Amino acid sequence: MRPLLRLASIALCVALPCVAWPARADEPIVVFAAASLKSALDAASVAFHAEGGAEIKISYGGSLALARQIVAGAPADMFASADEESMDEAVKGAAVKADSRSDLLGNQLVVVAPKQSATDTLALTPDAFDKAIGAGHLATGEVNTVPVGRYAKEALRNLGLWSVVEPHLAMTDNVRAALAFVARGEAPLGIVYATDAVADPTVKVVATFPEASHAPILYPFALTASSHHEAAAKFLTYLKSPAGRAIFERQGFKVLN
Repeated sequence: MRPLLRLASIALCVALPCVAWPARADEPIVVFAAASLKSALDAASVAFHAEGGAEIKISYGGSLALARQIVAGAPADMFASADEESMDEAVKGAAVKADSRSDLLGNQLVVVAPKQSATDTLALTPDAFDKAIGAGHLATGEVNTVPVGRYAKEALRNLGLWSVVEPHLAMTDNVRAALAFVARGEAPLGIVYATDAVADPTVKVVATFPEASHAPILYPFALTASSHHEAAAKFLTYLKSPAGRAIFERQGFKVLN
């Protein structure tokens, strides 16, 4: 009987225009989010579900790669980017509801080292970086496509550090992968967000880049154009609520008005 019912539904789609039906209330909300949001969004999704909200399924990665997946038709209800450019890509591809877009969070760009490193404070000078990196590598996101890598390249150039650091770069497809290189001791330094350093006790912050050295680090959130899950908007509202704000602040994010 089930195969016959399935065939009948296919025949209906051929005979009549198919409509996108709303998602069932018990279906999970699918979120595509920047890797740097993992600790905070994992906690927020658990809290939201515990308060009676829908279950949340989150796919983490580099923001631009996620934006391109959504534009290509990957099923998602919400997109949370670590930069404006990646969200702009999703908007240009008509993949998100532009009127739902809002900048929720801010962050800082920092240099981290393994906890056991002899380097406790790193001056933002060529000599200091050259000495601290030595024959090793500096891990960060891919500088042309991953937000943290873009911010890092801009800051390094503005501070006259790019020529020293570039030959030593170990670039990754998301910020948490770069953090892992440092945490495992495979790179003496890494450039990540301040919130990533908070999330991993095996690393320490040895320098913070001046905010003026790079574009503001902003996290725009938006509902996707293809989403029919009514609870997705509720989850976005929850993230903006006092409870959601508290979760982000505990992870070191700056919550924007």
